[in-house]
Amino acid sequence: MKDESIHKKVQEALERIPESFSILEEQIDIHLQMEYFEYSNSFRAKENLGELIARKEELFDDSTDIETRKNILVALATSDEVENFRAIEKYTKNPDSALREWAILALQESRMLLQSSLLNEQQVFISTGLGGKGNKLRYFVVFLHRNGNALSDMQRNLLFDEMAYVIEKNEGEMEETDSMIDFSTALLVLPVRAPLREIFSGIIDECNQYGNFLDEDVLVTNVKKLSPYEIVEMLNTQRDSDTDSIENIF
Repeated sequence: MKDESIHKKVQEALERIPESFSILEEQIDIHLQMEYFEYSNSFRAKENLGELIARKEELFDDSTDIETRKNILVALATSDEVENFRAIEKYTKNPDSALREWAILALQESRMLLQSSLLNEQQVFISTGLGGKGNKLRYFVVFLHRNGNALSDMQRNLLFDEMAYVIEKNEGEMEETDSMIDFSTALLVLPVRAPLREIFSGIIDECNQYGNFLDEDVLVTNVKKLSPYEIVEMLNTQRDSDTDSIENIF
């Protein structure tokens, strides 16, 4: 991984996280998350918050339109009253399909506000496009095959076995693996403060002792699970730009 600036910024951000934090476990598109929090921030300045909060029962009325329910959810999430948290919680159990992820984000915001109020301390909330599990973040990783050659069965087994061993050693979990002609991929979860560079560089170095079949570059993202088409497009763009490294996405 050669993009020093991105890696450094990510590591610095992770090091500043206090011991108490919450992670959004759901996989929600990062653009929708940004839309929600921008919407929520602008909503706090509105004068009719109390009116919308008082209309929370309309969430469960079939005649209530989607936009109104959207506004009520955001309004409820600005309140540190338990009953308003419970209203959002109840709605998320049977939401409109169009508002499922919006409701999850509202519930998470409401939970954080409630915890901050009860514990009298600021809570830290971590959200990524791929979500997480407990105190771990989910990552999508792409290992590039040297010279674009497909891996043999032995090489593929070696890569995935070594990866499983190292990830488990670092208190993580493997969720999915796949291998294509130019690259192999994995979906996994790792603790927030896991040393990503050392983990993936170590896997590559260990595997390359048995045939030097992996490129030194690796693509790591917690934004989304990339499709094979997206990966190929990124590789082609990198080759056309005549640079010597793959950029990491966070």
